[in-house]
Amino acid sequence: MMAPSATADTIIEIVRAALQPHGLFLRGTVNFSAAEAAPLLADGRPAASVVLIGNVGGSFWQPFSRWRDGLPDRGGGADPLDNWSKAVIQPIADARGATAYFPSDPPWQPFQQWAMRAEGLKASPPGILIHPRYGLWHGYRGALVFDRPLPETGERAAEHPCDRCTAKPCMSACPVSALTDERFDVGLCRSHLRSEAGRAGCLSSGCLSRNACPVGAGYRYPEGQLRFHMVALSL
Repeated sequence: MMAPSATADTIIEIVRAALQPHGLFLRGTVNFSAAEAAPLLADGRPAASVVLIGNVGGSFWQPFSRWRDGLPDRGGGADPLDNWSKAVIQPIADARGATAYFPSDPPWQPFQQWAMRAEGLKASPPGILIHPRYGLWHGYRGALVFDRPLPETGERAAEHPCDRCTAKPCMSACPVSALTDERFDVGLCRSHLRSEAGRAGCLSSGCLSRNACPVGAGYRYPEGQLRFHMVALSL
């Protein structure tokens, strides 16, 4: 457990400093009331707070790439990014008396709901939560839950970019019209990525719909990261 003398602000600063070398950030905090269904701590008690951990733009790409290059097979397993995230975040949780949760692992946790509550975000047509500063170029790699309330971290959205976007270039840019007002057709997208046209387009240079969004264009992922994510989506 965290030392009793550690204040809530101290916990936040210690965790933030531990994440910094890995290109990860504290993305937001949710404090739970006694009446809410909260995630469980390792000892089975309901948590008092959860802190989201994630990337901004390509912030983690170089640390992740160095980790992967240092492996004997330069592989990292079937899900190297998930494995790297656990290798980074779990020791921080253990050292700080927190319980770690990851989007890739059961028991499944409502990461998107937490993010919408913590940062005031909403989903874009491609299904990615859109941030007013980072656009579609951000993500969540894990979360730490604690036995005490914690201060807010990250920044809250004052407005939702999609609400004032009339052109919707993300929808018209999709070469196979996988985006509609009702849903994102993942199967259609995946089939396109496996085609010759898809391999020459979205698979090699990133999702054309995502690239078309003007919000947060300066945070666009580097080319290697774009290919990595698209190859994972195509499998």
